[in-house]
Amino acid sequence: MAPNPALSHTRARPDAGRIRRSAVAAVAGLTAVTLLSACSYGSKADDKKAGADSAASSAGASGAKLSADTVRIGYFANLTHGTALVGLQEGLFQKELGATQIKTQVFNAGPSEIEALNAGSIDIGWIGPSPAINGYTKSDGQSLKIIGGSASGGVKLVVNPDKISSLDDLRGKKIATPQLGNTQDVALLNYLAGKGFKVDAASGAGDVSVVRTDNKVTPDAYRQGSIDGAWVPEPTASKLVTLGAKVLLNEKDVWPDKKFVITNIIVSQKFLKEHPDVVEAVLRGSVNTNAFIKANPDKAKADANDAIKKEAGNALEPAILDPAWADIDFLDDPLANTLQAEADHAVTAGLLKKPNLNGIYDLTLLDKVLAAKGQGPVADAGLGAK
Repeated sequence: MAPNPALSHTRARPDAGRIRRSAVAAVAGLTAVTLLSACSYGSKADDKKAGADSAASSAGASGAKLSADTVRIGYFANLTHGTALVGLQEGLFQKELGATQIKTQVFNAGPSEIEALNAGSIDIGWIGPSPAINGYTKSDGQSLKIIGGSASGGVKLVVNPDKISSLDDLRGKKIATPQLGNTQDVALLNYLAGKGFKVDAASGAGDVSVVRTDNKVTPDAYRQGSIDGAWVPEPTASKLVTLGAKVLLNEKDVWPDKKFVITNIIVSQKFLKEHPDVVEAVLRGSVNTNAFIKANPDKAKADANDAIKKEAGNALEPAILDPAWADIDFLDDPLANTLQAEADHAVTAGLLKKPNLNGIYDLTLLDKVLAAKGQGPVADAGLGAK
């Protein structure tokens, strides 16, 4: 299906220096917080409100405008954000939104997407777990809600086989992660700590040197020999493999059931309270997109690659695209228990103090969408209410 020409795209390109300052500030400023009362939308609604929501839901599918003229959606041009890429490309979100228009904004880093959500520049976003945790805790629980899952997996430790042949060879080596305090950075620091390696989280110095490097720069850094490997998401991991690196560890293998959240759907609490019908429509589009991906994997992969070509200027080669896409699981469940574990890993690594994540989830609308398809509710790991 051809892309919808009505979609309006803008691109967020914060300079590297500001990204680094934002990341460091996020790490330094995170403290244990007492969460304040936020939006009351969620688990209880009176019959009148429920009836209005039901009418609005069918209105969107029939082409009528919902309660908002426009919904602004943020995401990355990454394969791990494949639900957003494919759903927009196939028009599956627009189908559910009816006459409510979509405007999109493409981001390169989680902190800048959280800034845009807080500033009201976007309403809903696809984002990794660490930025969601940071955004929620720094705002004292006022900023966002996680309303659904999107993807699991798609992260690997790839290394130069001439320098590293086993996990025991990591000592003294330089391993890249995308950004200080990002999801993969936390995962690597936690993994190294579990293996007995000592690393200063802020500087990355220690038994293993953790080198924060933008994913776009990582392949060149590997070619030049300035790093010996990288703990990175797809497609960067598969790109490094085409340059001669080998997969030393798939992050799936360190998680129970080989599942861990890599991408969630978040929403501004203000937008959720004022436009629950629009949020529900986006969630229906997401659930339908994940079903489309499972039923049409080759078409979905091509859709995602087309979207990446539009944003990045170049499509991914099959040698990169095929293994990368195959390693990502697209799902509706936010895998809430793994979000709590990732927060605990950040605490262990020394990147933040113990956060209070109570209330970070509102899965009410997702459960409603799933129930309409004959599916059961998903778990929020006890983090759905304050």
